Amino acid sequence: MARRESAAAGPGSRALIVDLIRSSGPISRVELVKVTGLTQPTISNIVRRLIDDGVVRETGDTVATRGKPRTLLVINSRAAYGVGIHVGADALTCVVTDTRGGTVGRQLVAAPAQGGPASVVAALAALYDEVTDGLGLPPQSVAGMAVVGPGPVDVARGGFLAPPGLPEWAGLDLVQALTARLGVPVLVDSDAAAAVVGEFWGRQVSRERTFGCLYMNSGIGSGVVLDGALHRGASSNTGKIGHVAVVHDGEPCHCGSRGCLEQYAAPRVLVARARAAGSLADRLRIRPEDPDARAFDVLARAAVYGDQEARALLEESAALLAEGAVTLANLWDLDTLVLAGPGFAVAGSIYVSEIRRRLAERAFTRDVHGVRVDLSSNPRDAAAIGGAALVLQGSVAPGHGPQVAARA
Repeated sequence: MARRESAAAGPGSRALIVDLIRSSGPISRVELVKVTGLTQPTISNIVRRLIDDGVVRETGDTVATRGKPRTLLVINSRAAYGVGIHVGADALTCVVTDTRGGTVGRQLVAAPAQGGPASVVAALAALYDEVTDGLGLPPQSVAGMAVVGPGPVDVARGGFLAPPGLPEWAGLDLVQALTARLGVPVLVDSDAAAAVVGEFWGRQVSRERTFGCLYMNSGIGSGVVLDGALHRGASSNTGKIGHVAVVHDGEPCHCGSRGCLEQYAAPRVLVARARAAGSLADRLRIRPEDPDARAFDVLARAAVYGDQEARALLEESAALLAEGAVTLANLWDLDTLVLAGPGFAVAGSIYVSEIRRRLAERAFTRDVHGVRVDLSSNPRDAAAIGGAALVLQGSVAPGHGPQVAARA
């Protein structure tokens, strides 16, 4: 095989090397040459720059060979920190992670009351300052901040277009306002897109895997990572599996279509059905004033602990979501699927079991390979963690998405 030479100087080759060290480390320079097909001088130059930038470090360990011992390389977890803020209907969740995806700080605060664009920007900036100051992070150690929430999003402009339940956020140029206020790079993206990158990054998944994520909060979304990079489509609004029609000419959806998966399987819909049932809501003490997210946790907990009526609602939701998972797996030929988001936090096992069963029976490639289905280790914070991962990936491995500008 011919060696690839100077192309390695580009950001794509740096991203490739960072990905391999992240997912396969500790790894030697010689192993990187074998895996990538790049020349030894090219690998040495890239690794030297990564070490100089503090992204990669030598472990001090070596592998004995017949020749010169091989020094092993790993990602430096303290190279940089990313900040992710997940925007929910009633709360803002801020998470700080290190370069390897480990969580070093978290804070949950109430979402700002309706007060216009100024109050939204002020709340986000105050949360960023409070969390980073509380952790004692030097400003130069923070690669940037990502604000993630329900789509659709305008990534190029840096804002949300029409987030369901969050009218005060629509049309805000968050990137410009927050960058000017905080002095750090800022990204805006959808919660589902962030979650899949966060799961991919934090799990140290190999870039060779076709990695998917189903994300469920108030709505249902998905994302896919191919060759180490999030598949974004034309406008970074891919993966809207919740807006695939499952009932012909069914319930109208805010997206403009009818019969969407979200209208039958999302947590808010199940809560509405529980409240309409009367006796179920009364038995579980779900009050009319309870936020849907809190009411769904109660409903899901009852299902896990054996309430038959609650269980039936969640199993119906799981069956519909399994249909969405089969569609996602067939479209992308997935070999890994992770379930993330607050909707899976309590009763994720019900969804995992049904999706595993359905994929084993109906995935198009089931006789070629299986599809591994896992539950996120931190489903509630998956989007915020993913926001931090988006920042870090764009900073230390440019070429995989929106590039995070280097700080002055």
